[in-house]
Amino acid sequence: MREIASTLATDNAAWPMPLQYLQQEKALMTRPTLRPHLCLLPLALLAATATPAAPIQLPTQTVLGASDDAHELSLPLARSTLFLDQQPATHLGANLSESLQRVPGLLALNRQNYAQDVQISSRGFGARAQFGVRGVRLLQDGIPLTMPDGQGQPGLFDLDNLYRIEVLRGPLSSLYGNASGGIIQGFSSEGSYFPTLESRSAIGSDGLWRSRLKYGGQHGNLNVAANLSRLETDGYRDHSDTRRDMANLRLGWDIDDTSSLTLLFNALDQPDTQDPLGLTADALRADRQQPVAQAERFDTRKSIRHQQLGLNYRRRLANDDEITVMVYGGERDVQQFLAFTGNSLYSGGGVIELDRRFGGSEVGWQRDTELFKLPVTLAAGLSWDYQGEDRKGFANQFGRKGSLQRDEFNRVESREAYLISTWQLAPRWSLTAGARYSKVKFDSDDSYFIDGQDDSGSVRYDQTSPALGLSYQWTPEISLYGAIGQGFETPTAQELAYRPSGSGLNFDLQPSKANNAELGFKLRRARTQVDVAVFYTRVDDEIVTAEPQLNTDRSTYANAAKSTRQGIELSIQQQLAGNLTGYLAYTWLDARFDRYRNSNGEDLAGNRLPGVPRHSLYAELAWQPTDGFSTALEMQSLSQRYANDTNSADAPGYAAFNWRASYRQQFGNWQLEPFVRIDNLTDREYIGSLIVNGAGARYYEPAPERNWLLGVAVQYRWP
Repeated sequence: MREIASTLATDNAAWPMPLQYLQQEKALMTRPTLRPHLCLLPLALLAATATPAAPIQLPTQTVLGASDDAHELSLPLARSTLFLDQQPATHLGANLSESLQRVPGLLALNRQNYAQDVQISSRGFGARAQFGVRGVRLLQDGIPLTMPDGQGQPGLFDLDNLYRIEVLRGPLSSLYGNASGGIIQGFSSEGSYFPTLESRSAIGSDGLWRSRLKYGGQHGNLNVAANLSRLETDGYRDHSDTRRDMANLRLGWDIDDTSSLTLLFNALDQPDTQDPLGLTADALRADRQQPVAQAERFDTRKSIRHQQLGLNYRRRLANDDEITVMVYGGERDVQQFLAFTGNSLYSGGGVIELDRRFGGSEVGWQRDTELFKLPVTLAAGLSWDYQGEDRKGFANQFGRKGSLQRDEFNRVESREAYLISTWQLAPRWSLTAGARYSKVKFDSDDSYFIDGQDDSGSVRYDQTSPALGLSYQWTPEISLYGAIGQGFETPTAQELAYRPSGSGLNFDLQPSKANNAELGFKLRRARTQVDVAVFYTRVDDEIVTAEPQLNTDRSTYANAAKSTRQGIELSIQQQLAGNLTGYLAYTWLDARFDRYRNSNGEDLAGNRLPGVPRHSLYAELAWQPTDGFSTALEMQSLSQRYANDTNSADAPGYAAFNWRASYRQQFGNWQLEPFVRIDNLTDREYIGSLIVNGAGARYYEPAPERNWLLGVAVQYRWP
């Protein structure tokens, strides 16, 4: 339902997403046996077994997606699929990082700070983000969780109701428009065919408590899936109190045999979430759990209220045509208290209030046909996205809102068009070619004049992003591919919001442009699955954190000249003897500035990109000796990460071990599943995440020492 998200990713990948999404859900709905664990959020694993190899044949109804494991081999891109319904429920279910840590090429870190959300980067893109997600596009059921300016909100994912998560990386990600690092998209499961009510509760270290209530069922032609959840925690560090309430609803209506309509509603309420801020190296050594002194002095905190509604309509026409229409809209209100007064002339205030309205639409078309005597699938579409933001700034009077310091209305509008074709050149060869035109416009209307100066202004960016991929299916189990593509990434509204000195927006900031190349290998056997990708990316005008704003230490941004990223991604999953399953994901990534002179005149050419480890490894050994019981040992390791562009501060490498276990039991129509997990078994002290180029050298966000989670899920199914 949402742009190429529908094609690049899906099992049943008819274009666009609503078709394969609804077909997958309909298959789940019509199964005669209940799959109650669909509703539980487990540690995400790749499917334990691959579909047995089939003779090579032409794929049907695919553009860049795959209708089964055999056809997935023909995709000319790096793709990781996490099936959330197939694993035990041993995670909290509140953070996207719980699942994504096992994806090669992707770095997903829990910052232990719900005011700033998880930290996600893909092949180094997004590592600079001080909050939210940059450089990676987020979608759920085709509805964007990334705003038109490129700022993503991973906390909005309905993790309790996802059936699978797909992560795509590489040159073809340029077909998504304003994202250089790839795409993360979630696909919701339908409500169970039989009405089912489920409750899941967990408690843990540091006053952690989370509870969820979920209902699903089929009522005639209407399928219902709804859930409510609440999270409360004191936090690992002082001044980290959090309460998060979420509500999600999905309604699926089969109108007739050729058309369907899906409604999706998401709401989040997160009031007065405390922010302990990053620590300096000296403060970290003195007390890992302390907040920064200014955090308590100015009562740093953030309140978020978000509501979003989306509709997807899908209709299959004659002559193998299909159309989809998607519309969405919502509102997001944010109030944030920063760690300074913000009452100087050009500061913009130490309290930020954002009143944002956003929405968009997309129309997509797909046809399976024949051109030049070759089978081809064509897909085309138009999309429009908009956000309007009333931004105000006030002085921070030690935790209370003071005088007005900034008042403006900012608009971001994105218009895009795309065309994609997949050609079956021969039974073993397929070619994918596509392009996307994107035009992004930023406008600002200033209503708060300083010395009579009107800082209103506008800027427009546009880019055509082509991509080409070639796949060769060597055997029914092995494929090779290569791909090239160009992409771009605009500054976000937040990155444009402040200049190093003076008031007004930073319109000197330009989009970064990326040229990507990738080679890959895929193996699918009944007990073995292997993926290897080798990639190279050159980025012009890389957006970096620049000098802090005068008098506030607020981050500002600038363009570096050039940077390169080159690396290798490897993932292996193997079924072993004795009901054991092993999994390994490894990434080697060399990301450096090629040409870059910072605001102090220092030549940083050859320096490593901050926040990006050269080596990252996730490994897991799982044991399931009997039906219902499962246990596993996990390991995550990162090498050294630099904290700033000058590479003068760093976080040492580490390896952390975790253990989990669960036991699912059936009692008639009731199901009970207790679970437990212990993270950081060896009680190691390490840095969980970095605030890249943080003001005042406050780079470090420590991870907790040994911590635990204990919970139970109870489910009842009406016969």
